Amino acid sequence: MIYKVYDIVGEYAITVDGGQKLYNQIHPYLLTGETVELDFAGVEIFAPPFVNFAFGQLLKDIPAEKLNQLLQFTSLNDDGRDVIKHVMANAKRYYSDEKYRTAVDTVITDMARTF
Repeated sequence: MIYKVYDIVGEYAITVDGGQKLYNQIHPYLLTGETVELDFAGVEIFAPPFVNFAFGQLLKDIPAEKLNQLLQFTSLNDDGRDVIKHVMANAKRYYSDEKYRTAVDTVITDMARTF
């Protein structure tokens, strides 16, 4: 399955909503073991919220090694590649380290109460 990310989110891959939209489209295919190619032609700007929701949460039920085999990126600029690399490293730690996950969840919950 090939997805043109620009057709889904436009030039700016920055929002949580855009990331969730992409996740909702690719997640079922990845769960069945189907390869998903994401074509980033035309996407110029990337932000961690988009990447967290599009890809980071995939690690909650797909092992990183398997995800690396199934998810392919084309026409991804260096900025996008850097953001994805950083966010995925954090997501991998979050989903594989229960103590870390608990600490992060506690901080987020506490911060949410103050706003």
